[in-house]
Amino acid sequence: MEMKLINSGKLRAIGYDPRDRLLQVQLEDGTTLQYTGVGEEVWRRLSTSGVAWSYYRDNIEEEFAAKRVSGAPAADTNALAALFKKD
Repeated sequence: MEMKLINSGKLRAIGYDPRDRLLQVQLEDGTTLQYTGVGEEVWRRLSTSGVAWSYYRDNIEEEFAAKRVSGAPAADTNALAALFKKD
């Protein structure tokens, strides 16, 4: 999938596969997320928006389920809990 470089909020690159209706976004921390079932109109609005980060937050992040395909793993909450554990 061809990715379009973007610098809006935490977004760094976005791409879309119209055949599979798959949106892919890369965030500033290197995390890449995929969203399925995204229509071409949503992609068009995101890719042409002057405020892509806001559009993404309002219309994609809250409306579609994300699948993480790359990036740093989520923080280990058990390690954090162990740090504050009382003995």
